[in-house]
This record gives sequence, structure tokens and C-alpha cells, in this order.
Amino acid sequence: MAETADGYDDSSTHSTGSYHETAHIEPLYEAFRCPLTRKVMHNPVTLETGQTFEREAIEKWLRECNVNGRPPTCPVTGKVLSSTELNPSIALRNTIEEWTQRNEAARLDVARKSLFVGSSEADVLQALDYVIDICHMNRTPRNFARKGELIPLIADMLKSSSQRVRLKALETLQILAEEDDDNKENIALGDTIRTIVKFLSHGHSQEREGAVSLLYELSKRESLCEKIGDVSGAILILVGMSSSESVNASTVERAEKTLENLERCEKNVRQMAENGRLQPFLRLLLQGSPDTQLSMAAYLGELVLSNDKKVFVAETAGSALVDVMRSGNKEAREAALKALNQISSYETSAKILIEAGILPPLVKDLFMVGSNQLPMRLKEVSATILANLVACGANFESIPLDHNRQTLVSEDIVHNLLHLISNTGPAIECKLLQVLVGLTSSSATVLKIVAAIRSSGATISLIQFVEAPQREVRMAAIKLLKNISPHMGQDMADSFRAAGSQLSSLVSVMAENNGISDEQAAAAGLLADLPERDSVLTQRLLEENAFIIIISKVRGIRQGEIRGGRFVTQFLEGLVMILSRVTYMLDENSFIVFAQEHNLAALFTELLQTNGLDKVQATSAAALENLSQKSKYLTKIPDPPQPGFCGFCFSKPTQDTASICKVHHGFCSIRETFCLLEGKAVEKLVALLDHTKEQVVEAALAALCTLLEDGVIIEEGVTVLCETDGIRLILEVLCENRTEVLRQRAVWAVERILRREDIAYDISGDQNVGTALVEAFRNGDYRTRQIAERALKHVDKLPNFSGIFTKMA
Repeated sequence: MAETADGYDDSSTHSTGSYHETAHIEPLYEAFRCPLTRKVMHNPVTLETGQTFEREAIEKWLRECNVNGRPPTCPVTGKVLSSTELNPSIALRNTIEEWTQRNEAARLDVARKSLFVGSSEADVLQALDYVIDICHMNRTPRNFARKGELIPLIADMLKSSSQRVRLKALETLQILAEEDDDNKENIALGDTIRTIVKFLSHGHSQEREGAVSLLYELSKRESLCEKIGDVSGAILILVGMSSSESVNASTVERAEKTLENLERCEKNVRQMAENGRLQPFLRLLLQGSPDTQLSMAAYLGELVLSNDKKVFVAETAGSALVDVMRSGNKEAREAALKALNQISSYETSAKILIEAGILPPLVKDLFMVGSNQLPMRLKEVSATILANLVACGANFESIPLDHNRQTLVSEDIVHNLLHLISNTGPAIECKLLQVLVGLTSSSATVLKIVAAIRSSGATISLIQFVEAPQREVRMAAIKLLKNISPHMGQDMADSFRAAGSQLSSLVSVMAENNGISDEQAAAAGLLADLPERDSVLTQRLLEENAFIIIISKVRGIRQGEIRGGRFVTQFLEGLVMILSRVTYMLDENSFIVFAQEHNLAALFTELLQTNGLDKVQATSAAALENLSQKSKYLTKIPDPPQPGFCGFCFSKPTQDTASICKVHHGFCSIRETFCLLEGKAVEKLVALLDHTKEQVVEAALAALCTLLEDGVIIEEGVTVLCETDGIRLILEVLCENRTEVLRQRAVWAVERILRREDIAYDISGDQNVGTALVEAFRNGDYRTRQIAERALKHVDKLPNFSGIFTKMA
């Protein structure tokens, strides 16, 4: 297609198409062109040389001659002009206008006849070019497209199967829309905008560029901004394009400018906020009219924001929202509270709000009574915000709430919180319990909360929430009790014994079979922290079948039958600690029978190998110590041999002496007598002596020492330790001197081991052992010094005077 300098197409005179033959499109005459611009003239003027030019072009030429210090000349002839007078060529201008009108009418006729689905691609493209050519004629109003009803026809071409046609249709509509609001309105009729938006996400890159440019033109018309925003996905796609690194810069710029135009509609601003473009939303929130600010604040409470957006909003508008909450009317305070609830739910943004001073007015609103108090539904929001803030882990001891310098952990404030918990509905109860959970999760504040709970006498009241029908309330209460149980375990044990069925409720929570929940882990941890030697509580747990449930859960976790998760470690630790309570009750026959029936010694031996779970290993070793101490009483001593016909050869053994336990000198088993040798536990305990955690080593060493205590055959116990490399590791524990407890236990064990002369002889040359024993002799407590003294005598480091003096009668 040959295109002329003014945008007109000369090829129409040569076209063989049927429409073109009847359109009588006249060729462009050379006299119509300006020699300077080579475009069709709109305002032709003539010089004294007789040459005709476009007025604007020749005026520019003459100005340049003057600026450059040249005499004015004719651009065509080069002749110096004696006069620069410009004479209008009215006849030529009228001829050009008539020619233009005839050609425009012919071209529009071609366009109307070509713009339909059955036309060939070439005819449609030429028709669209005709429309573009007419638009480029500056003097021609663009209402020709509306009067000729061309806009709907061009819009239909956006659905063409030809990409070239679609691109040309986008270009044509953009040109028609430029500086013509009526054309914009006509383009927006029907589903054209929806079609344009589809190009943004599904089209070719050129189609996306054309669609963005067209939308930008349409968005200049304020009345169309809401219509564009109403198309599903339009704003989301534009927001994505405006920040995209994979789209060319001009497209990104057009998308950004389109969004800026769409911001004139408040409805669009809300959509942008939903899709992460918060700046216009926050401008309205901070600078809009009072009604707009109130509307934006209320809407902020409904937005779902990503964490980084919460931080951005808190930094930008947090202080303003706190001011509204502090001094606004009830409607404004409600909107502000809901907005603050939204942005306080992330740790970083919560800390920003605390710095903005949210705590004093928030707590004041929560505790206020009387005519100015907030309705309960808003107190619930305040409680939720407070729970969010406490969860961020700030230093609440240093944040004053009033002129009296009270803080969240002050006794009066905690008492008020406890009062509200006991006198409000489940929703507020739950959030305030979560506040106390947050405050007791910090080692810096837990003791102050414990003191306030004690002074208020609220322990039993808190325990009663364990039976709450609402799971969230129950879970918050259990977590709170779990946090304070290490500091008031006996108080809580007394309360559980005195209370009704709260203990049953905790056991029921642990027994649930829906995986492993946060609530189950907290319930197990709570019971695990109660004093293990409280026999009444242990008896009640036995009656509640808690230990049977726990054994099933532990074995299920070990065998992979119970699905784990992030709470499995905490849950398993709690279960094992609760189960170990049985081993502190072995003075009662019923618990011995229970341990035998359920083979607890074997179970705790298995748990020694739960690598990575230090608390489980230490608890299991401590339980095995308790069980092993009973072995010497439970072992079945063989009957003495009965004399036969001959006192020697003909005596008849009644029992198999090969199966007699060397240490306990009786018949042992892991199930019936809890014997560490029979249960193969010695090797596993010895392995733990090399553990990195002191509490694990302490528990393992204590269990192994039961093989050396009075009432067993100590020499055989030493032999067992020697065979399992235990002696070497016990000596290393002694020499390392990691804790005072370990030193005391190791000194005791080494003294027993050194009673074997052969071992004492071997060790006597080890300077490290000698030094460790000397240190214990010099620096240990009274009992340790006595034991260390005996040990040093075994290796001849101290003289033994017992044989010198005559034994007194």
C-alpha cells in the first residue's frame, strides 16, 4: 500500500476491488501539496514568485532566514524576495476542501462496506487505514466516525481471527478516541472495554501495547473510569503491568498513567488496594474528606493484606489511626479499630503501632465502663488487637499505660484482665486469654503474671476454662496454664485435684485422634510440668486411663501410625514425661503391676534412641533409673540346692543357674523385674554418656549407677560396665567436670568401680583421673569429699590408716 506524505493512500486508484472501483477515489494532485512539507495544504498562501505553500510552513521558513541572517528567499526558486507578504490562495483552498470532502466520503463508503466479518483481510486493513487517514487531517472533526456509525464496526474487528486486523483496529480506535470525549463514550458501549482488557492478559505483546494505549485514552474520560474498573480483572492486570519487569518501558508507563486516571473513582481505589496498590487508598484515608476518610478506614478493616503491606500501612497511616481511636467519635473509632485490627496481626507492623502509642488508648477503651464505654462487639476488636500486639514480643515492662507508669504486667492491669476474662463472653475471653499467653511466653514477664494470678486467686477460675465448649477458648486456657505450670506447678496440681472434671478434659484432649494439634501438645506439656511425685494426681491419671492412652500415642508416633507435624516433638516430650510419673510411684504395688503389664521398661529403653529429642532421652533414662532401683527387690532368688543321695554327685539342681542375672543374683527380665541387663538397656545408656546435653548425661549416668548400688553384686556391675565401654566414658565424665551434679554422680560411680583392685591398679597411673578426684576432694560438698577420699585411697593417692590401729572392741 503506497502511502502519501499526508497519510493518504494513492493505491486506491489502481485497486481492482469492487468497492474501490465504485468509490471514485480521486488521485492526489501535486498542486495540493506544500513544497516544504509535502503534505496536503489546509491554508495555502502565495509568494510574489507565484509559488504556493502551507502558511505555517512558509512562515517558519522566513523566520529561519531572518534568524540566520539571510535575506528572505523563495524555497522553490531561490529568488530573494522583495516582499514577504503572503497572499491567501482562496480558490486553491476551496478546491482542496472539495477534493478532500469527496475523497473522505468515498473512503468512508469503502470503510463501511469493508468492515464486516466476511471481508478479506486486505480490504479490512485498507478500510481501517482510510479511517486513520481521515483522522490525520487536522481540520476534519472526528464526529464522522459516529455519524457514519463506524465505531461499532471497528470495535467488532477486535474479535477478528487476524492479528494484523486486531492490531489495526486497536490503533484506529485509539486515534478516534484522542481528544474526542463523544468518541470515547461510543467506543465504551457494549462489551468493547471487556474485549480490550482481554488483550492485556491473553494477547500478543503488540496487542497488549495497543490495548493499554487505548485504555489510557478512554481513562481520560472520568465517566468511563468506573466502567473500566468494573471489568473483572482489569485493575489487577494493570497493577501487575505497572510493576512488571518483563514488559517494555512504554507499556509500563501507559499502564501506570491509566491507573492514575482510574484513581479518580473511589471504587477503583478500593480495587487497587485489594490488589496491592495502596498509595492512592492511603492518600484518601489521610487526605480525603471526613466521609471519605471514614469510608476508607472502614474498608481497611475488611482488606486482606500481605505482611509487607501491613508494615507499609502501619508506617504510613498507623499514627493517624491511633489518633482517631483516641479522639474520634464512636463511628470513627469503630472504623479505626477495625483497621488497626487488620494491620496489627503481623509482628513488625504491631511493633510500629506500639511505637505510635496504641497501647494506652487501647487498654483504656478495654477497661472503660459507663456511658462512654465501647459496645461489646468493639471491645472484642480491642481485645483482638491487644492479643496481636502482645504476640509481637515487645518489652511490655517498659511501656507505660498511664501517668502512674503502670504497664501491661502491673498487678492491677493483670487483675483487670482476669476480671474481664471471668465476666465477658467467649469471644473476649479467648482474646484476653491469648494476651496472657503472650505475656507468659516471655521469661522477662511470666513471673509478674504468675504473682498477679496468685494474688487474685484466679487459678481455679482459669483451670475451669479447660472445659470450655469453644475450642479456641479451651486452647488459649491450656496454653496459658502450660506457660505458668513450671512456676506454680504445686498450686495447679492442688487445683486440679480439687476441681471436678478438668483433668478428664485434658486427658480427652490428648486422646483425640485427628493428628497432633497445638492444643494436644499444650495439654501434654501442662500435665508434664506438674510435680511428678504428687501421688494423688498420679493416681487420678491412672483412674482416667491417661497412661494407657499415652502408651498408645507414644507407640503410634514411634511406629509412624500417628501423623506428625510441627507439634509432634512437643507432644511426644509431654507424653513421655507424664508416663514417667508411674516410675515415681513404684512403692505402690498397683503401679508395679501396671509397669509390668505394659512393659514400660522396654518402652523407655526404646525411647533412649530418639535421637534429637533430648528431653525424651533424659526423661526415659530417669524413668529407667527408677525402674532399675526396684530390680533387686523384684528379682526371683533361686532356691538353694536340695541334698540328694550323695551330697555332691547325686544332688539335683532345681533351676537353671545359667539364666541367673549376674548383678541381681536372681531370675530377671525386662518386663517383670525391669532389669537393665536383660532389657539390653545398658549399651544404650552408655552411648548417652557421650551426649552433648548435660541433662541427658546426668540421667543416663544415674540409671547406670543402679548397677553399682548397695544390694546388688557390685563387682558384676563393674564387669558389665567394663564390657560395654562404660567405665572409660564414666571416667571421661569425671574428668570433664561439666556440672556439679555430674561430678558428684561420677565420683560416686568411680569410687565403686575402683573397689576392683585390677581396675584400680590400671587407673592409678592416669593423672587426669587423679587430678579430677583431687579436685572433687578439695572442692566438693561434704559427701562428695568423703567419697572422693575413698576413691583416692583405692588408687593409693591417699594413705589408708585403717590397718595400723588396733580394732577396738
